[in-house]
Amino acid sequence: MENLTAGSYLQGSLYHRLILLTICLCGLQDVVSQKTELQPNDKFMLSDPPIGLFDPIEISPAVVPRNPYPIEPFSPMYPSFPTTYNPVLTGKCPMNFSSISDIMEITASDCSVPLASFVGNVICCPQFNSLLHIFQGTYSSEYNTLVLNQAAANDCFSDVITILASRGANSSIPSLCSVKPLNLTGGSCPVKDINAFEKAVNVTRLLDSCSNIDRLKECCRPACQPAIMEAALKISFGGTSMLDNTNLPGSASSIDVVSDCKGVVYAWLSRKLSSEAANTAFRILSGCKVNKVCPLDLKEPSSVIESCRGATSSSSSCCASLNMYIATLQKQMLITNRQAINCATLFGSMLQKAGVKANIYDLCEVDLKDFSLQAYGQQGCLLRSLPEDIVFDNVTGFSFTCDLTDNIAAPWPSSSSISSLPLCAPEMSLPALPVPQTSGISGNSGNLMRILLPLLYLVLVLK
Repeated sequence: MENLTAGSYLQGSLYHRLILLTICLCGLQDVVSQKTELQPNDKFMLSDPPIGLFDPIEISPAVVPRNPYPIEPFSPMYPSFPTTYNPVLTGKCPMNFSSISDIMEITASDCSVPLASFVGNVICCPQFNSLLHIFQGTYSSEYNTLVLNQAAANDCFSDVITILASRGANSSIPSLCSVKPLNLTGGSCPVKDINAFEKAVNVTRLLDSCSNIDRLKECCRPACQPAIMEAALKISFGGTSMLDNTNLPGSASSIDVVSDCKGVVYAWLSRKLSSEAANTAFRILSGCKVNKVCPLDLKEPSSVIESCRGATSSSSSCCASLNMYIATLQKQMLITNRQAINCATLFGSMLQKAGVKANIYDLCEVDLKDFSLQAYGQQGCLLRSLPEDIVFDNVTGFSFTCDLTDNIAAPWPSSSSISSLPLCAPEMSLPALPVPQTSGISGNSGNLMRILLPLLYLVLVLK
């Protein structure tokens, strides 16, 4: 990998970068003006996986647009955004969607057609799941139950997808995020009645723990997550005996029941919190979940293993093979800085188990940014670990923020048995953060930058 910093791609002052961007867009017709915004410096926070049953969000593989005319390069082009239209609803869902219109708009933007498959794991799916929890709680506010029956769930789920699609969202969200109408029914959870729930659960502790979550502490020193798990465990045994083998903790059926009961707990919280507060809380909890794993599909690296088993400082064939393999990962999705650490560590442990002993990340100058989708040529974009949304306005269109601490060397695991790093351990030693260079981005410009969708899309198309 070419060891190029953010400064080498965005040379000079902000003025110079705007000039370069203007040149890039010169000659285009019907194109709105663009600008690059540098955000204040944000710390590179790291955390341990949370306690409890938090499985990774499933996401289908992303598909990168292909050039149908490979002989001639594309002229600069912009994706065509869906035209909004009035949704045709089932007419059977007894829900006034205007009460959660703000959350619907955020979800439609986060799951927009051009970006959904690229940001599904980090942005779209967490926000869509949050929307469903809030919808379920809002729906149940007029009834004495925390769930929908199957017929209502089918109708309302269909209407939710239709409304989102009418606002530019990808209609394939259900398959992308592995979500079904069944998620609104409480599934196999035995307690779905509000009165029964509030008798079984310490609702004061639950509400106190989750009404104001500390986004910087929750993943390492969780307060809301244990409260949700405690409530889910209590109602998971409602009406059954804890001595029943089928419900003993750890059994497959018990895990499914607890998972379904967690959805009921989320619905209860949605009734008690404002839509905005609930959405913020649920997104933070999702962030703790998605950042503990590597979402990339790491295929068997047989060619890398063969070329790098005896790698030395002059092993150009090893680096060529490694670069080719990582190039396939760069076409999958945008990931966060924490996920990049997990991916680099997991991939390194795979190579070590196969006999690659040398630190080929150092040998081949592999950085954390190299594991994410690329923008601005070879400039990798790592999303921040804290929850963020896709931003849309009439001037810049769709955009999102990248963490530009991209010249942090990818961590090579000290042992083949290490597949993830204890990101909350105080004794952990991480590669040093990049030192601002006078010739690149100045120190007071920060390590964050907003990426505009048209430029990213152009890079993907031209690959």
